Amino acid sequence: MDTLNDFNVAIQRRSPSVSLLRHVIQRRAPAFCQEQNIAGSNPQAGNAQEEDDPSLSSFISTLVPVLIVAVVFISLFLLLRRKFKRNYEPRTFLGSLRPQERSPALPQGMLNWFGAFAKIPDSFVLNHQSLDGFLLLRYLKVASATCLVGCCITWPVLFPINITGGGGLKQLNLLTFGNVVDKNRYYAHVFIAWIFLGFVFYMVARESIYYVNLRQAYLLSPLYAARMSSRTVLFTSVPTEYLDEGLLRRMFGRGLKNIWIANDCEEIEGLVEERDKVAMKLEVAETKLIKLANTNRIKSMKKGGQSNEPLGNPNETTGESGSMAAKWVPTNKRPTHRLKPLIGKKVDTINWCRSELEKLIPKVDALQAAHRAGNGKFIPSVFVEFYHQSEAQSAFQSLTHHQALHMSPRFIGVNPEEVIWKNLKITWASRVVRNIVAITFVILLIVFWSIPVGFVGILSNIKSLIALAPFLSFLEQVPSVIFGLIQGLLPAILLAVLMALLPIILRLAAKFSGAPSLSAVELRTQNFYFGFQVVQVFLITTLTSAASASVTSILCKPAEAPTLLAENLPKASNFYISYFVLQGLTISSAAVLGIAGLIIFRLLGMILDTTPRKMYKRWSTLSALGWGTVFPVYTNLAVIAITYSIIAPLVLGFATIGLYLIYLAYRYNLLFVFNSHIDTKGLVYPRALQQTTTGAYLAIVCLIGLFGIQAAPGPIVLMVIFLIFVVLFHISLNSALEPLLKYLPKSLEAEEQSLLAAEDGVVAPHSSGTDKGSHVASNGMTSSTDTARKDLGPAPHKKPNFITKFLRPDLYTDYHTLRRLVPRGFADIVYDPVTERDAYYHPSISSQTPLLWIPRDSMGVSRQECHHTGKIIPISDEGAGFNEKGKLTWDAESARPPIWQEKIYY
Repeated sequence: MDTLNDFNVAIQRRSPSVSLLRHVIQRRAPAFCQEQNIAGSNPQAGNAQEEDDPSLSSFISTLVPVLIVAVVFISLFLLLRRKFKRNYEPRTFLGSLRPQERSPALPQGMLNWFGAFAKIPDSFVLNHQSLDGFLLLRYLKVASATCLVGCCITWPVLFPINITGGGGLKQLNLLTFGNVVDKNRYYAHVFIAWIFLGFVFYMVARESIYYVNLRQAYLLSPLYAARMSSRTVLFTSVPTEYLDEGLLRRMFGRGLKNIWIANDCEEIEGLVEERDKVAMKLEVAETKLIKLANTNRIKSMKKGGQSNEPLGNPNETTGESGSMAAKWVPTNKRPTHRLKPLIGKKVDTINWCRSELEKLIPKVDALQAAHRAGNGKFIPSVFVEFYHQSEAQSAFQSLTHHQALHMSPRFIGVNPEEVIWKNLKITWASRVVRNIVAITFVILLIVFWSIPVGFVGILSNIKSLIALAPFLSFLEQVPSVIFGLIQGLLPAILLAVLMALLPIILRLAAKFSGAPSLSAVELRTQNFYFGFQVVQVFLITTLTSAASASVTSILCKPAEAPTLLAENLPKASNFYISYFVLQGLTISSAAVLGIAGLIIFRLLGMILDTTPRKMYKRWSTLSALGWGTVFPVYTNLAVIAITYSIIAPLVLGFATIGLYLIYLAYRYNLLFVFNSHIDTKGLVYPRALQQTTTGAYLAIVCLIGLFGIQAAPGPIVLMVIFLIFVVLFHISLNSALEPLLKYLPKSLEAEEQSLLAAEDGVVAPHSSGTDKGSHVASNGMTSSTDTARKDLGPAPHKKPNFITKFLRPDLYTDYHTLRRLVPRGFADIVYDPVTERDAYYHPSISSQTPLLWIPRDSMGVSRQECHHTGKIIPISDEGAGFNEKGKLTWDAESARPPIWQEKIYY
């Protein structure tokens, strides 16, 4: 019983719910042991246990309902996609997208679109959506292909070895490592592990080389090299004495074009927010007044057959403010609000907003002019724009300051729309402390996440909880319906809320650590969330599954705990077989159906969209993926498959199918549904590849542990040798690739000039690289849309066979080959003077007074309101109105309302 108490203390530290069950376990321990002894001494009982192995039946019981749900989801998708084109194919027609950003429309039949969908290459996402989206598809495809190759390597050898292993296991467990008794057979697992895990590391190296070449081709191409962000470097933690434009110009020389020293904009930011808030309040009130007048007119016509008041000239703007509306809306029915909630003075909203804007707009304009003149308070961050991309790269790659952590870290390619301006105030010392605090917080969150989850799990079995904690017996007195909700629905809701909050918490931690841009936040979140996925979703689940399968035997025979865990750890793979079935079928089908998004879009649109602006925003705004929380989920699936590849090879088969179905779902959504708001330049991909190696390391460590438990010294030595080899290989690979993931090489500048000359049909000296033509690669200023350019033609090498191409990524997926994938003639990268001047100012400095958009009516109310309100703030009533039933509408066909703004490719 002392051993039992020690076991209880140990497991109590791991799970908060286990301590509640301790007394029950202690009381039942003798019975457990007696049952185990009976089973051990009774051969018939032992045979019955083997024959009743539930692995296959559990798999079937999981597969059938999941398959039914998937079929229902896909059927609904096939039916709904034809009716709700805005939700299932918005990228084919949406006016807020440029024509070159749209995808080709699919046939509208039930099934006849499959062929057209299959013919669209994945590179279409690269050319028309984003590099990150293209690389997500590639990762899913590569992960699925790796698992398929793993099946071809492991199944022909390990299945016969495991099936004839003599361990007496049945059904799916017969195919696992746990069924092998003869230690000499472990050598087969060793050498297959060498082959497959070595292949995994080769794939990581191969794909890393592919990404490096694609990144270089993408970032050096005219589409990107012309952008302002590619020529701008952000320096953080800048010493006070260097917050001087003259000093910075002397430091960086003639190549420097513009400098934006970041300002403390707390005062002006508050005023701009107040200005915009009042402006939107005015827009809502104006719309409400016009809608009320139009509704009253329709009601009047229905009652009397015709209007009691003449409609008047709808273009008439003369007369006192509100006189047109007064014909239909009494003064006491005009939009009003209280200056303070409940107790404040009630005022006419339109008149009050006009009065406030008359005071706010001049204040904001004056402060903006002062900040542009350099009269604001500087903070330790500077944006430096260069004339050429190469000069920006030189500044980015050089050591800027002689003291450690000063003017560092540096960032290039930062989009102004992604900057987290509050983090630019952070000094180097504060950044170090924040980073330590954020990492510590995330580690503690990952470790102790099981506490809130365990509490939710306890709620799902309240009766057992009451038996262990009698003071909760009052819960039995509540009505049965409420009791059922507490025990059934509440835990599910709480768990869903917890899992929805986790990405938000991790992103907040990344922002707190000092990340200066949203893309940097996504990359940091990717690391945080992957750590959570591996520890909580994989490792703890695996260990608890294996431990729970053998807990009674361990309680009775503690000395045999290692052997029992070795037998049951492979059995835990059955859970992940079901997990891949669930992910592959349900998650992928739910992703394309998007029923929640459809309902929210339609329902919230009817309830909340009370102005033309809100209607347009909902219509034109596409959903976007958060790369930092999407990649880790599927990276973890690859890690699970690789970890179990030798212990339970069957997992690889289901992983292959599951990952490929997920790939198809994301392929459809990225081509036709999703948009990209954050651009990491594809850096999420090499990070995901590096994280995938976690599965290989876990597989090696697990095999070493299992061999150690079974006292097999030969296999242990061989696996330790292999571990040392892969660690050295991995270190060497990272050392070689790290600079290429951060910087652009100067050697390719001349190559890019030759390619650009070839596009123009001009023979350029290959060795020069000094051509100062109008191309973007050299000066970064010229449009990339030149229809007269020629295609680059085929790659500069013979078309290889599959094996040669696979084994030589450095040759057949090199810069010259992948440069042909990069879009050409995609967009005009030209900036007007105002955009160039204000690009890297704080948004409150560059923010213009918003244009109000109200619906036009046939009575002339909107025209009169535009006339009087327009004296204070820009306003328009074009492109929106009312239908014959009085319902608010806008011109969705043109999709170019007054508030539309062309996308700027920073």
